[in-house]
Amino acid sequence: MIYNEMVSGVIAIVVAYLIGAFPTAYVTTRLFTGKDIRQLGSGNVGANNTFREVGPAAGVIVGVVDVGKGAAAIAIAHVITDIPFFESDYFLVLAGFAAVVGHIWPVYLRFTGGNGVATAIGTLIILLPRELGISCAVILLLWAVTRNLIMSVYISWLSVPLAAWFLEKDWLYVGYSLAMIAVLVLVFIPTARAALVKAGSKDNLMAELLRRDKR
Repeated sequence: MIYNEMVSGVIAIVVAYLIGAFPTAYVTTRLFTGKDIRQLGSGNVGANNTFREVGPAAGVIVGVVDVGKGAAAIAIAHVITDIPFFESDYFLVLAGFAAVVGHIWPVYLRFTGGNGVATAIGTLIILLPRELGISCAVILLLWAVTRNLIMSVYISWLSVPLAAWFLEKDWLYVGYSLAMIAVLVLVFIPTARAALVKAGSKDNLMAELLRRDKR
């Protein structure tokens, strides 16, 4: 019995990675323009770069599908492991983590992918829907103040482990959300460094972030 559970869990994790690794931005950009999204703009294989470099329609498609990848990975993991929906289990958490890792480091594109935010949000739809709702409220509040969506999304992630602890009282979910934050920050560091160099100083960077969407 334990052996079968382990096999099902490992299969769920592998399937989740392969789903997360599907290069939505690459495929969409190829279909819309025939170009390689890795050679456009920031080179990021994600919705934000697609939106800027290919167009709003393509960007929205990529964003929706990337969120869907995360949700689908968890849903399929439930089916494979036969674990009831909304029940806590470490295989489901590992499957969610694998989906995000797949998006960031996709085997299909020689491990060059996106930043993982959209796919991580998709996993929260199934794993932590209430915490996701709180995070979305924080995003809207921060966006209203800063007018910078990307910065608001990243900061709002800090609310997820706090909400997970107060609402779920489950260290598995808290650990998952903290692991997500660690990975997303790790991936974002090169982008932040490049932005800092371009701005010239931390003060200039902060000023630019707070006025970017007001133009």
